[in-house]
Amino acid sequence: MVDIEPLLRDLVVANRILANENVVDAYGHVSVRNPNNPDRYYLSCSRSPELVQRSDIMEFELDGTPVDGDSRNPYLERFIHGATYELNPDVNAVVHSHAEEVLPFTITSQPLLPVIHSAGLMGPKPPVWDIADRFGDTTLLVVNMDQGRDLAEALVSRRIVLMRGHGFAATGRNLSEVVRVSVMLPRNAKILTTALQFGGLKPLSEGEVALRQDMDPDHKAFYRAWEYWATRAGCADMLD
Repeated sequence: MVDIEPLLRDLVVANRILANENVVDAYGHVSVRNPNNPDRYYLSCSRSPELVQRSDIMEFELDGTPVDGDSRNPYLERFIHGATYELNPDVNAVVHSHAEEVLPFTITSQPLLPVIHSAGLMGPKPPVWDIADRFGDTTLLVVNMDQGRDLAEALVSRRIVLMRGHGFAATGRNLSEVVRVSVMLPRNAKILTTALQFGGLKPLSEGEVALRQDMDPDHKAFYRAWEYWATRAGCADMLD
C-alpha cells in the first residue's frame, strides 16, 4: 500500500501552483487518482484552489459519490474527473481550467497549435468539445456522468481537450505532469495569438510533439519546475 499523505500534500501544492500561475482563479480544480484504489480519486471540496488545505481534500468514487458519506459540498463539475479516470486508465491526474488565453481557441476556427517546446506535451492539435453537440442548450457546465463521459471520450489518448466557451481539461500521468501542461497551455496560447498577427507560422512538428510526450514524467529535470512554482506559490515548506 502506498502512503497517501505525501500525495495529498502534493495535491494541495498543485492547487496553489495553478492558482499562483493564473491557470485557475476562484474556479477550476485539480484531482489525483488513488494509487491504492484506481476506482477512486481525491479532489478538494468546493473551494477556490488558492485556499485549498489538506483538510479540504475529499475522496470520491468514479461516479462522483463522496466516500464514507462525506457531506461537504463538492465541486459541481467533479464528473469531469471521475469520467476521465474511468475511460482513461493511464491517467492519474486531471485539471479543469477556464484560462482566458485559451478561450478564443474554443470559439473560433483557429486551432490551438503547439508552438513552443515546453507546450509539446499538449499534443498536435487539441480538439474542441462542444457540450451542445449531444446535450443541446445547457449552462455549459459538466454536471453529470453522461456529460463527463462524453467529454472523457475526447480525451482518450490525448492530454488536452478544449471546451467550447468554457475552458479546457488536461490529463497527466502524475500531478507534476498535469500541472506542467496546464501552466504551459495558456502561455502557448498567448504566444500563438501574438504570432498569428505577424502571418506565417511554424508550429511544432508531429515528431517534435511525440518526443516531448514520450519524456518520463518522473524525470528529475521536471522537479525543478515543480519546486520553482511551489516556492513562488508560498508552499515550499510542503515539498519533500
